[in-house]
Amino acid sequence: MSELLWQKSTYSPDASNCVEIATAPSVVHIRDSKNPVAPRLTVAPSAWTHFVSCLTQPRSQ
Repeated sequence: MSELLWQKSTYSPDASNCVEIATAPSVVHIRDSKNPVAPRLTVAPSAWTHFVSCLTQPRSQ
């Protein structure tokens, strides 16, 4: 298995204390940037896409 390329959110103010993701063809890995050796969450790419789309939709009142 090749090394994962972790990315931090560009919305993180100082590129710390945030969620990092690494994508692979069949899974998206998610970890806490403050503790990169802790257990990771993995989800299907479709689940990640749905999650992000929910975050970017305008909130209804």
